[in-house]
Amino acid sequence: MKYISAVVAAAIASAPVCNAFSPSSGRSPLRTIQQSTESQITSTRLFDATADRPASKPILDSVKFPSDMKRLNMSELKQLAHELRWEVIEAVSKTGGHFSSSLGVIELTTALHYVFDMPEDDIIWDVAHQCYPHKMLTGRRDKFPTLRQLNGISGFCKRKESVYDSFGAGHSSTSISAAQGMSVAKSTLNKRRNNCIAVIGDGAITGGMAYEAMNNAGYLSSRMIVVLNDNGQVSLPTGTQSAGGVKPASQLSAYTSNLLVSKPFQDFRDFAKSFNRLLPENVQDVNKRIDEYARGVVTGGTLFEELGFFYVGPIDGHDLENMVPILEKLRDSDSNKPVLLHIKTNKGQGYPPALAASDRMHGVGKFDIATGVQQKGKAAAPSFTSIFANSLIDAATEDRAVVGITAAMPGGTGMDIFGRRFPKRTFDVGIAEQHAVTFAAGMACEGLKPFCCIYSTFMQRGYDQVVHDVAIQNLPVRMILDRAGVVGNDGPTHHGCYDLAYLGCIPNLTIMSPSDEIELRNMVATCAGFDDGPTVLRYPRGVGYGAEKLQDLFGYDLEDGEIPTKGVALEIGKGRIIRRPGGVRALGKEITANGSSDSKLGSGGRGAKREDRVAILSLGTRLSESLIAADEVEEMDPDIAVTVADARFMKPLDVDLIRELAKDNGIIITVEEGSIGGFGDHVLHFLSLDGALDNGDLKFRPMVLPDTYFEAATQYEQYEMAGLNAHHIRGTVMRLAQKVEVPELAELEK
Repeated sequence: MKYISAVVAAAIASAPVCNAFSPSSGRSPLRTIQQSTESQITSTRLFDATADRPASKPILDSVKFPSDMKRLNMSELKQLAHELRWEVIEAVSKTGGHFSSSLGVIELTTALHYVFDMPEDDIIWDVAHQCYPHKMLTGRRDKFPTLRQLNGISGFCKRKESVYDSFGAGHSSTSISAAQGMSVAKSTLNKRRNNCIAVIGDGAITGGMAYEAMNNAGYLSSRMIVVLNDNGQVSLPTGTQSAGGVKPASQLSAYTSNLLVSKPFQDFRDFAKSFNRLLPENVQDVNKRIDEYARGVVTGGTLFEELGFFYVGPIDGHDLENMVPILEKLRDSDSNKPVLLHIKTNKGQGYPPALAASDRMHGVGKFDIATGVQQKGKAAAPSFTSIFANSLIDAATEDRAVVGITAAMPGGTGMDIFGRRFPKRTFDVGIAEQHAVTFAAGMACEGLKPFCCIYSTFMQRGYDQVVHDVAIQNLPVRMILDRAGVVGNDGPTHHGCYDLAYLGCIPNLTIMSPSDEIELRNMVATCAGFDDGPTVLRYPRGVGYGAEKLQDLFGYDLEDGEIPTKGVALEIGKGRIIRRPGGVRALGKEITANGSSDSKLGSGGRGAKREDRVAILSLGTRLSESLIAADEVEEMDPDIAVTVADARFMKPLDVDLIRELAKDNGIIITVEEGSIGGFGDHVLHFLSLDGALDNGDLKFRPMVLPDTYFEAATQYEQYEMAGLNAHHIRGTVMRLAQKVEVPELAELEK
């Protein structure tokens, strides 16, 4: 196989030059990757961020659906892209969300919707965090004030939200498989049109599933177009110090960059010279002489061509005059050969503060448009992510065998913090969770202590490796699951609801979850010192509680009122009782870990009857809500006695603690930030096998995340919907203690 023809020298010399930011200019220059984004960033700092902000958006105002774009000429199409870019900037500045990815695909989105006919044609956005301009052109522009909010529009594509969202997403590397499936289905059903376009970034294409799909697409000769959006931003953020340096964590990214270095941007004239390779063989014979000339300019095969794709590119992804005719030609081709269209874009294009930011303003809160400065309130305490990262630094300082692994999420997992201190012990494997887990297993075989740091929702992608490569071999891999529980505005694709269920059934795993920042530090130290098998440490998105609340609510006796900076290893499988009956939640009053001394348990006062004695057994950070609920219950009823315990571990369970709670109380309630099948089910299973339920004098209720998907909202709103806040726990206690009447179902239906 040969490279697709490059632009000949004469074409480069005669090509007109324009500013890609300007809607009224001509074609953009045929630039190479050597005219780097870095130089563009330097130049953009000289300009006011709002210098080319349009006073009005007349063309965008006239476009509600893609069909309204068909009447536009090229000049108007460029103006539409300009207005659309500023609409995204203005909208996201008010709500926050994924930002620079959308700015980078403004022209591509405009071209795709101009050339193709959705919803009959399918456009699949990989990950779909770059879908804001797509949503604005498909009837949802007026809903952007509700972006990523309760009852608002999603920050990702969702099939149930619009017929223009061909395929839902949130995780990466799925688009090519989905597009191929749609293409095969259209062919099988003899549908008149078969245009399926997958848009995938140079980060997402590092995922193994993308290679699996490309391999199969070439084999089946599936008619489809894969648009490779190459912006050099593989990890979040790219540039984190690691064992591979600060370059993108992907050899494929280096490969595509080499293509960009060795080949100037291809324009439509040069594309047309090699286009006959997509035509029937008899037409190819007619054009053979032209094709031989075109293929002779640059020799050598490409990875994509070897996989059976017709490779087009690279082309300037911000040049509408070039992209539109190429896409039209590909649309009208009768060939069934899959096509890979390689475009070069700038993440954050057209907004200088985004281009200047280290993370290109990938995900933002509300911000000032003129400066790009985000409106972030000061957190009362450090985030759990940063606490983990600094605790891992402590462990690595004491033990040279400690290393950290991330799958393209150094910023989200704290590996960027760890990497600044220990770059040679930080490994970013790209979007490759399966590889990350087995990579860690191999390290463990040779005596390293790998901390494999992956979001709970993304660890789902490496499940077989956890079982086959880690647990069966009982290798001491430390699996760190950030974003456990509900995550807020990113919605159902990012919630970490299922890890307790899908990991709890695997033998050899030790699973723990901290209730607060002190416990998180302790559990990092516990993982670092445990070499007898694999461990799992899960914690939610959010911040710690701070010293005052830790003392007043949790009962910590902190020396000089300061939170310890170093963790202490915990005994494996041992929980703790935090509150005995009689504890009072009141600021400024000391509550010791064993409860206050006014308990009258079993002495004719509070908790005299077994059915009035309640134990709340919490796993994770719902402990704070459990403590609040316990205080509220005792304030409401003088007879009920509430004990609150922190399980700490789901595997192994603290069976002695559970037996003690079952012996002393008539009611046990478990609380967790996980789905059905997790911690509560393990406790219930033990109680049943242990005979604790045989006499009928013990009531048990698990409080879990319900069997449903929670759409975008704040974390508090999602826990409200889940029924896991303090007043829900209080209500469960009161109902089980028969202190409130529960209406009959028939009455509720009236």
